[in-house]
Amino acid sequence: MDHKHDQISPISTLLPAITDINSVVDSSSSSPPLNSDPNQSNCHGVLYTAALSIPAALFIVYLGFYLKKNVKKLSHRRSHVMIAYYVLLWLSAVLNLVWCSLQAWQCTSGKEVSWNLLSLLTESGSLCLEISLIAFLLQENYATGLETLAHTFMVSGLIVGADMLLKAIFVFGFGVPLFMDGATTHSVKWGMWTFDEILLTCAYGYILFVHYSKWRDKLPPRPAFYNYAVVMFMVHGTGLFACALGASSVGFGLWLYSFIGICYHTLYLPFLYITFLADFFQEEDLLLDNAYYSEMRDAGFFDSDWE
Repeated sequence: MDHKHDQISPISTLLPAITDINSVVDSSSSSPPLNSDPNQSNCHGVLYTAALSIPAALFIVYLGFYLKKNVKKLSHRRSHVMIAYYVLLWLSAVLNLVWCSLQAWQCTSGKEVSWNLLSLLTESGSLCLEISLIAFLLQENYATGLETLAHTFMVSGLIVGADMLLKAIFVFGFGVPLFMDGATTHSVKWGMWTFDEILLTCAYGYILFVHYSKWRDKLPPRPAFYNYAVVMFMVHGTGLFACALGASSVGFGLWLYSFIGICYHTLYLPFLYITFLADFFQEEDLLLDNAYYSEMRDAGFFDSDWE
């Protein structure tokens, strides 16, 4: 009997240990993960950051390649309005690149304030350019188009300042996660973005309505401006649709909203530059060529062609 007791006793001593291990496994499987923060679970990966950062960096490289040439042209023509917009374009491009490169701040503990502040500044820079150009397109007198921008710049600055102040109050005062992609069910967040998209969609829709109406002569006679308005109307209209779906927590709406955000942060500034600023720098070359031709003609360099 004692011999049998000695054989069974090791097994009986292992049973409590096995029971303890099973209880630990069950408790660990039922407990939440270490990264239970909703921002952590919806954190963007490296591919998302690269998809944003690479086009933004390429645009900075492009601007830097022509920086010396463009600065020379700006100083020659002495257009303070265009200088201001060129500086604002550079500022917006740099902020956009920093914002695109620091997507991980959404998932980093202690970076919430820095991320919200960076997002607020980045959005304000792009929005200031966009609203200024909307106001420019809605002007009725285009005899001095560049001077018109000076009047609209102050108005757009006030609008963007009020928008920035309101969003800062919601973000830092009431804790609304406007710039946190992980927060997908916050009703105030979607309400704010929906309101912005409605205003911008209506503004571009009004420009297109006037263009195809009997009052089209009040708009600037440049087809590129209307192509810009058409594209931006489609972008903000799609963004409005995405916000409506996102407010209902529809998966496709969240994906579409993220896709529109990628397109806006990677393509809007280059599109704006091509539409409104590239012609300014190219026209300067034509003006200089005509001036050089006139000076050479007055000096008699082409008299031999008439002999």
